[in-house]
Amino acid sequence: MPEALAPPGPGALRACMSRFATGVTVVSYATDNGPRGATMNSFTSVSTDPPLVLVSVARRARCHDQLTDGSFCVNILGAEQEQVARLFAGAPSTAEPRWAEGARVPRLADPLAWVECEPWRSYDGGDHTLVLGRVTELGHRDGDALTYAWSRFGSMTESTDGIEHLF
Repeated sequence: MPEALAPPGPGALRACMSRFATGVTVVSYATDNGPRGATMNSFTSVSTDPPLVLVSVARRARCHDQLTDGSFCVNILGAEQEQVARLFAGAPSTAEPRWAEGARVPRLADPLAWVECEPWRSYDGGDHTLVLGRVTELGHRDGDALTYAWSRFGSMTESTDGIEHLF
């Protein structure tokens, strides 16, 4: 019988998962002190009926309670918005956030796409909470996407051969 392997440590898992290229988002929300946001790359579409998306929020993140209990907007960043991603990740940045009025919460001005959500369900995800939001408003523009892989930002060129017309 094969010997059971020990579960990987956080560093090994992070190094392995860094090979998976993702898009980059800033999840925005309202506070009594104005709009706030947090850079996140753990985001996915879950369902079209009802329309649901998921963000994975670290339990130790300052925004944890606001995102598990309140409306939020997932701002999908364009390739030219790396400094915005850095700003909301708490890294050195030259960006000044520009905000737009959303139906329920503020969103960033001119993201590649945005998905406004109201809270739907939250689930235990270890040191994170998996937050499902029901999509209430959305929009997008043309442009290249900001990506993240190998612990570095990159970009993906907008395809002219997409399959969006099939939906």
